Amino acid sequence: MASNGSARLAILIDADNSNPATLPALLAEIAKYGNASVRRAYGNWTSGHLGGWKNGLLTHSITPIQQFNYTTGKNATDSALIIDAMDLMYGGHLDGFCIVSSDSDFTRLAARIREQGLTVYGFGERKTPQAFVAACDKFVYVENLGDDDGEPRRDGKQKQPAKKTAKLKRDRKLDALLREAVDAASDDSGWAHLGAVGSNLVRLASDFDPRSWGFRKLKDLVAAHPDYRLEDRTTPDGKTSTLFIRSKK
Repeated sequence: MASNGSARLAILIDADNSNPATLPALLAEIAKYGNASVRRAYGNWTSGHLGGWKNGLLTHSITPIQQFNYTTGKNATDSALIIDAMDLMYGGHLDGFCIVSSDSDFTRLAARIREQGLTVYGFGERKTPQAFVAACDKFVYVENLGDDDGEPRRDGKQKQPAKKTAKLKRDRKLDALLREAVDAASDDSGWAHLGAVGSNLVRLASDFDPRSWGFRKLKDLVAAHPDYRLEDRTTPDGKTSTLFIRSKK
């Protein structure tokens, strides 16, 4: 699932379950994966609680899709987003979808889009149910979006500092993911191409993101991990360098 600036993407935002303050960082993240040719946000725009979206929609050329609440306790917004997604999917003009929501109601939609051979990127808060996270090819927590380490995020909150090496070693989830990803990509000598390891990590856990551990890049996380060695190999002509990783054990 390599970044592809030419991939045609549709951004479908569940405004009822998203924060307009994250829009600049969200769109910057999506730009890594492709060109967002379709940009829509769904909600009952006549209600007062969505008033904070107005400037963001205008600034980023996002089309608001009006959906009235037909009855109390039912979320008509979800249904409208799902119907539009299916129409766009069968239109055959897109390479992938970006579903912005922390709602588990879109789990089956994400799975159906993947069955069609398209890529699904999910974006939501850490409270997002695991079922929806797992249904996406890649899931990004909006809490990880923003500027470099030490700078305030665009939602106004301060990013957490990088975790210490000792704490990384005690993280059983991370250790298990790294071990399996490196083993799957390593050669007979135990060395593995870092890019292949990164691809394996996303396949193993769609929400894997070095920023969840306080590092901007996978290479930074690996360099800080006490159980792994990182090696930068340069070609004989000195023009290209490639990073490799292996376990110290």
